[in-house]
Amino acid sequence: MSALGIINSDPEIQKNIKAAFEQNPNYSNDLVFLDKEEGIHEFLNYALPELVVINFSDPLINIDKIIDQIQSDKCILNFGVIGIFDQNIDKEEVLLKKSKAINVLFMLDNLRIISHFAKGIEIIEQNYQIIFQREFTESFLEGASGKFFLDNDLLAVSLYAGIGATILSQRGLINPDNKMQLQLALMELIVNAIEHGNCGITYEEKTKALESGMTSVDLIAEKCKDPVIQSKKVVFHWAIKQDVSTFTIQDQGSGFDVNAYLEKMKTQDQYSLHGRGIKMAARLSHKLRYNTKGNQVTLIIKHNASVEYEVPAGFSQEQIIMVKKGDIVIREGEASDCLYYISSGTFDVIHNEKCVATLSAQDIFMGEMSFLLNQRRSATIKATSTGKLILLTQKTFIDIIRRHPHYGIFLSKLLAKRLVRSNKQVAAQKK
Repeated sequence: MSALGIINSDPEIQKNIKAAFEQNPNYSNDLVFLDKEEGIHEFLNYALPELVVINFSDPLINIDKIIDQIQSDKCILNFGVIGIFDQNIDKEEVLLKKSKAINVLFMLDNLRIISHFAKGIEIIEQNYQIIFQREFTESFLEGASGKFFLDNDLLAVSLYAGIGATILSQRGLINPDNKMQLQLALMELIVNAIEHGNCGITYEEKTKALESGMTSVDLIAEKCKDPVIQSKKVVFHWAIKQDVSTFTIQDQGSGFDVNAYLEKMKTQDQYSLHGRGIKMAARLSHKLRYNTKGNQVTLIIKHNASVEYEVPAGFSQEQIIMVKKGDIVIREGEASDCLYYISSGTFDVIHNEKCVATLSAQDIFMGEMSFLLNQRRSATIKATSTGKLILLTQKTFIDIIRRHPHYGIFLSKLLAKRLVRSNKQVAAQKK
């Protein structure tokens, strides 16, 4: 990712952000602190950032003016924003409503900067495509989606749940007042998947541990000393459709008897430490359902009926292709009269019978190099999982670039990132 711009004049926040990254030696990107209007505007216009941090509670910076600038200039609009705020001064739901014109990915109160900030950046870097999905869905696609793979780390749960809830709240798809309730419900369901699913912690075992003074973090850390348990993941998938959004959380555990558990919860006191997530999610959702095995829960949220939906243009009119593992999407040597937007799935790039790269939704496009150069396909691309692609014809893509020329800048950045990654892979192979 490019330099991280941080719009903030508060010395304490600047110190805490530096401290957060000092604890994360894997983060090597430059932090660019911006507190003067001229420097902020120059950075936004010419640094072509992919991610910007804004202190929305900063009294010395005209945040409204910055939001107006970003909104009015399409060339700088398509980057992600991490919001920082002081909960003693501002309410998160008010800030989300105020900043709905720009692409806020999640909000973080300033008390959690040291503990959560660097992890939030890491999550976004691992799921690069979410930075651009708002721009794509508002201009071209019928709905956005994403898939996160979570370790058994309770401290990161609030960030993943926060991204999911913020996306709906900031786009006006749910009442902003329900944003925190949705985030808490998602957090509880993800925690259940980690605790009871991946770690196999029983109802009785958790009760005993909590009564003895242990925390859930302690109990999970103890379980994760087993490398088999530590390696298990929670898959958190979200999808925005026309009228509803769905959140699906799946663990790698053996499942449980859902009906028996729901009956047991009926006898629990409303303040019980058990079952809070399921109860909260059931109250908030349009539908809450488990699979037969009991290791997957789907939360369906109805959108705010007052939201006006624009008729999607561009990509939404193109052919949607559902692929399964083993399908050949592109064959080496064939004509390149189209490219593909990767909505989901993973794909191997095969040249001379060797896998030279792997593509996923983070790569956004597939087959764009030969398409842009008007050459025949230089490699075969094979699906390694189920997936969803959107086929873009040459006419459609050129029309899109003509209507939205700032996408030329975005595509240039995307190709440059591919080249950097390719150079690193070649260098690693020569060692």
